[in-house]
Amino acid sequence: MMWESESDSGVGGGGGGREYGNGVLSSNKHGGVKTDGFELRGQSWFVATDIPSDLLVKIGDMNFHLHKYPLLSRSGKMNRLIYESREPEPTILILDDLPGGPEAFELASKFCYGVPVDLTATNISGLRCAAEYLEMTEDLEEGNLIFKTEAFLSYVVLSSWRDSILVLKSCEKLSPWAENLQIVRRCSESIAWKACSNPKGIRWAYTGKSPSPSTNNNFASSSPKWNESKDSSFYCSPSRNNNSQPVPPDWWFEDVSILRIDHFVRVITAIKVKGMRFELLGAAIMHYAGKWLPGLIKEGGVAPAMSSIGLGLGGDEMSVSCGSNSSGGSSGPDWKGGLHMVISGKTNGHQDSAACIAGLGISPKDQRMIVESLISIIPPQKDSVSCSFLLRLLRAASMLKVAPALITELEKRVGMQFEQATLQDLLIPGYNNKGETMYDVDLVQRLLEHFLVQEQTEGSSPSRMSPSQSMYTDAGIPRANSNNGNSNQNAKMRVARLVDSYLTEVARDRNLPLTKFQVLAEALPESARTCDDGLYRAIDSYLKAHPTLSEHERKRLCRVMDCQKLSMDACMHAAQNERLPLRVVVQVLFSEQVKISNALANTSLKESTTLGEAMGAYQPMIPNRKTLIEATPQSFQARRVGCGEEGYKHVEIRVRDGENEVC
Repeated sequence: MMWESESDSGVGGGGGGREYGNGVLSSNKHGGVKTDGFELRGQSWFVATDIPSDLLVKIGDMNFHLHKYPLLSRSGKMNRLIYESREPEPTILILDDLPGGPEAFELASKFCYGVPVDLTATNISGLRCAAEYLEMTEDLEEGNLIFKTEAFLSYVVLSSWRDSILVLKSCEKLSPWAENLQIVRRCSESIAWKACSNPKGIRWAYTGKSPSPSTNNNFASSSPKWNESKDSSFYCSPSRNNNSQPVPPDWWFEDVSILRIDHFVRVITAIKVKGMRFELLGAAIMHYAGKWLPGLIKEGGVAPAMSSIGLGLGGDEMSVSCGSNSSGGSSGPDWKGGLHMVISGKTNGHQDSAACIAGLGISPKDQRMIVESLISIIPPQKDSVSCSFLLRLLRAASMLKVAPALITELEKRVGMQFEQATLQDLLIPGYNNKGETMYDVDLVQRLLEHFLVQEQTEGSSPSRMSPSQSMYTDAGIPRANSNNGNSNQNAKMRVARLVDSYLTEVARDRNLPLTKFQVLAEALPESARTCDDGLYRAIDSYLKAHPTLSEHERKRLCRVMDCQKLSMDACMHAAQNERLPLRVVVQVLFSEQVKISNALANTSLKESTTLGEAMGAYQPMIPNRKTLIEATPQSFQARRVGCGEEGYKHVEIRVRDGENEVC
């Protein structure tokens, strides 16, 4: 049964109740119950009127003592529930599933009684969802709550950067209502449009206040106003505002980083569609990860990416505070001020990652969701994020047991930039190998394989050739892509040095099988290493940590090294290394003597005046292996003294028996 209400000509005039300016919402009808407002007594709200209450609404632990008539005339749901209720007065309704909770129902009730309501960015989404739940449509009254909240959203919220952020933040507790009413989509689109706009017309003023939604004044003073009025102080032309600091392209990072991960993904996706540079998208993702997963990015970890896209951060490092909370609270006492990007020098009192995450109140399940979501939105372009960030994300993904498909995708991304990795980033604990090894060597092996596949693909891809090179190739004329070849070779050499350093570190693990060491050492082509000193150092470390290896196993281990690629210093060390097999020592000695001979020969060639004289002066110092054995250097003679004459004769026999194996 529908109840008609009486009009009050004193409010709204002839506007039909469509007034929503200045953020003050009022109804031109009071449902026949005049009141001066609402009173809160403990956990109960009462209407300030002499008419006794005939309706009790319970939402959570709050009670609302109201009157049926004002709510029936504006709410289809209340009309239906009261009509279906068979309870004696006062009628009791329980609305625990009302979106927005007691706060939203309080505002909706005040609207029904004609009490003015202040609409803000923090309450509009809850009130809009509550209006939909209560079915406060235009069919019941012109200018009802749904119409007025929609008007405020469209004309006030979506035109403001600050309000769009705060409304989207407030939608976190309103699922699925906010999604179904398109509030999340509209706010995401609004934020994306403003983030992609040219920031040159915005004045950037340092405020020294944290952009926190819990403190609206602070947030308002540190966020740009998107008002198209020419008089807006944030749209000053260079001539009118010569002293204002230009806004960097990362000005929006801090504001969007207060959003929950699913809403952040919506915003980044919308920004990507609008064509923002992939470097900025990647930097925003790294900034978000640093805020929500503090142990993921070390201090200053994002700074290199910032400088690479010309943000002009100077020598400052980015500080990620561990004191933030899920509601986007203060960034902590180390925050030095700024519009959105938090920039500071070195901070004091850093906590470990576990303490930070505990302070954020993020459960492992939520952490896993954040990592999976970040992996899915990383731009596909190479160098959109740093290799260090990818490896730290991979470490977190392994620890949190992220979906295998996403881990594989992340490993491929690391392979694209593997030459940029550092040893510290590669030392990922073996979370999934049941304690077999200290570090995840299999993971590094896979990363190296992805790198080699990527290098092979890039080397043979026509898209990497210049137009002139493509023209020669299409005509059947072979033309080397020298720049690309040099780049690939340099990348392989950097990776070789990295792998050698990694092998040196993991070789100290007594549980590391010889096969894993050998496979990883031999994964790179021979051309990747111009010097095997790093590989020799790794082999020596493995021999130190595994003294029980058999002679056969030590020979097998040393087979991955080319003695001819050792430097003079490495040769001198190897000649006196008791851990090496004797055959390897002989190879090293022979290589050392050949290098000395060649060096002297080259010197003689340079000093000769004619080619004939030079050729005549060339006399190899070591004509054959017999001379090598007889002319063993002092370093090897030391072994003879140490093991005695009988031992040395045995060694000499072993050396002669193995002559055919010596290179």
